[in-house]
Amino acid sequence: KHTFISTGMTNLQTIDEAVKIFERNNCSFELMHCVSTYPAKNEEINLEVIRTLKSRYGCNVGYSGHESGVAVSCGASAYGISSLERHITLDRAMYGSDQSASLAPNGLRFLIGAIRSIETAKGDGIKRFSSEEEKIAKKLRQHLEFNE
Repeated sequence: KHTFISTGMTNLQTIDEAVKIFERNNCSFELMHCVSTYPAKNEEINLEVIRTLKSRYGCNVGYSGHESGVAVSCGASAYGISSLERHITLDRAMYGSDQSASLAPNGLRFLIGAIRSIETAKGDGIKRFSSEEEKIAKKLRQHLEFNE
């Protein structure tokens, strides 16, 4: 079975050992970048670790978010994560250690919409001069020539 391996509460040596076990046993896995505090502070999340894990292990890397809000999870999506895990709750005021880091249904809907927008906006990396931009540029350049 495919396994999601959390990297929360670990270091690279521990991750090395886990990856070796999965590779040695030919088990499908992906790593999940994670900071296991509830809620995780933005300055401790270090999304660049996603790139580090991808480069070091050559595998898919997801993000397990325990932060308040959705901005950091949206940012993680721009790093090309393979999966995203967030805790959800019906009521953020309920008792529990992770309620403050959980998303209510509306927050989850907002997160999904924002990530879909980011996926679309990332594009393919080819610089284009669109026909819509061309119309605007022509109009602005005519205005500049007229004023000179």
